[in-house]
Amino acid sequence: MPITRQSHSVLTGLASALMLVLAGCSGTDRQPAGGEAKPADEILILCGTSFARPAEALARQYEAETGVKVTLSMGGSEDLLPQVKTHAAGDLFVTHDPYMAETEKAGAMLRWVQVGDLAPALVVPKGNPQKIERLEDLARPDLKVLAPNPEFATCGQMLMTLLEKKGIKDAVLANIDNRLFRSHSEIGNNMKLGSGDAAIMWNGVAYNFLDALDIVPIPYEYDTETRVGVIGLAYSKNKEMVEQFLKYVEEHGQQVFAEFGYVKEVKTQ
Repeated sequence: MPITRQSHSVLTGLASALMLVLAGCSGTDRQPAGGEAKPADEILILCGTSFARPAEALARQYEAETGVKVTLSMGGSEDLLPQVKTHAAGDLFVTHDPYMAETEKAGAMLRWVQVGDLAPALVVPKGNPQKIERLEDLARPDLKVLAPNPEFATCGQMLMTLLEKKGIKDAVLANIDNRLFRSHSEIGNNMKLGSGDAAIMWNGVAYNFLDALDIVPIPYEYDTETRVGVIGLAYSKNKEMVEQFLKYVEEHGQQVFAEFGYVKEVKTQ
């Protein structure tokens, strides 16, 4: 059948439409070179529960200043570490010794920034009714002493080592009796309820109970130090954002964590 002027116009229109469709398929909707989508403006931080309050404060401060969304996933460091070892989740990890070394050993550490220290704090009820002024006072007869369980807690292990070094371990254990706890928050809550005359717990957790407890300032005499750090995870797909956050932590992290009590006394010689 001969092609008329009208049919020629229809065919030309169809060809133009087809070219536009093909151009749309190969235009701006195409994936970037390499097939990887641009990372979202969001970072995920795995955070040990002992550092929930300062980490939350630092994250919200960073969000307000940069517009980058920061999501926190809380858990015990011992529970979060398997995710880090298997590269399962997270862009950063807020934790403490010895988990920094474990992260590096697993090949999961980009770099880390120290933000504070975990230190055993001596706490007493408000007003310090038993007039406890030093660690040795915990050996006085008939005191009720609460402490972290050394089977589960680094703080408890540090305490028992120091008590043994001072020669007062047995006397203090007699005052502890069965008042050993796995959770530092349990110690704080029991002290708040009046179950003890004194207790040892992590400094940062003790700051959560300052409405009911006083912290007795004592020199840092422990043989080991427990650092708190923010780790950039090497397997993160958002390494540029991780590095930006770490630089922010270098500028503001120690100040924020100090406000929540993650400082220690200068070690005496």
